[in-house]
Amino acid sequence: MEQSRDDRSLGELFSELSRQTSTLVRQEVALAKSELSQTAGQVGKNVAFLAVGGAVVYAGVLAVLAAIIILLAEVLPWWLSALLVGIVVAAIGYFLIDRGRAQLKRAQLAPQQTMESLKENREWLKEQA
Repeated sequence: MEQSRDDRSLGELFSELSRQTSTLVRQEVALAKSELSQTAGQVGKNVAFLAVGGAVVYAGVLAVLAAIIILLAEVLPWWLSALLVGIVVAAIGYFLIDRGRAQLKRAQLAPQQTMESLKENREWLKEQA
């Protein structure tokens, strides 16, 4: 037979509070893990954009350097094509880096749901005590 809320002893109340608090902490940890894994996936993708963009810019710099070397070594018309290719490759790399950086700025790295839930839990515990 279940006792009414008013008939429970102080020990029973503390026991129930302990069980509920333990359950709450486990749920909060699970929520935080979930949020952090989602955030990590987004950050990983944006870091990949930065890495690929950096590699493309590097290739562009190499092409520009090759064009300069060709220009200085032999003054022939084909240096101009190497220079144009280098500029296009560098522009593409810049676009990729800019995109990745912008998405990283927009990413929310803090686990927002967990923080809100912890605030609610703190208020609930204050009410219970």
